[in-house]
Amino acid sequence: MILRLFSRSRKARALDDTFDPMKKFLIAGLGNIGTEYANTRHNIGFKILDELAQQKDITFESARLGDISNFKIKGRSVLLLKPSTYMNRSGKAVQYWLEKEKIPISNLLVVTDDLNLYFGTLRLKLRGSDGGHNGLKDIQETVGSQLYARFRFGIGSEFSKGKQVDYVLGEWTAEENEKLPERLQRSSALIESFVLAGPQITMNTFNGT
Repeated sequence: MILRLFSRSRKARALDDTFDPMKKFLIAGLGNIGTEYANTRHNIGFKILDELAQQKDITFESARLGDISNFKIKGRSVLLLKPSTYMNRSGKAVQYWLEKEKIPISNLLVVTDDLNLYFGTLRLKLRGSDGGHNGLKDIQETVGSQLYARFRFGIGSEFSKGKQVDYVLGEWTAEENEKLPERLQRSSALIESFVLAGPQITMNTFNGT
């Protein structure tokens, strides 16, 4: 009886094309909730996912530990997540949705800002340290691994000594705002490439551009 039930369960799951973990991806854009943070450099993860959602004509809905949206592309299911836990507790939301949707960590992509890259520079990495980023640090500690992809968007480091926090939580300059639309479109293309073409091709195509 146990074997029969197990067999039936597997058959039922096989009929659900969303169950295949190799075809499901979690894209987590990091940021802080609240209108006061909406146009700040630290919220570029949210902004990139908003751009991608607009391109796909989908909307975000409030759910547990964040706002979520999803779309399908060429047989792959993509879940977009904007954690509502604030930046320093991003790991809780990421872990919850990985487990709930049965998505392997190899299919996780975290989108975040990076002070060490010039404004608008894109860089995909498959592993590594948190680089001093509190959101990445919390994800690493919560999921217990550095082996997940992260997409870093350069915000530059044009700040004086002791002003890093003000810079990161500051709004984009007029010049940056003028260039952002093209950079956001390029960022959305990077995410689609990660899902469809895989990380290696994506890194070769987009890194440093």
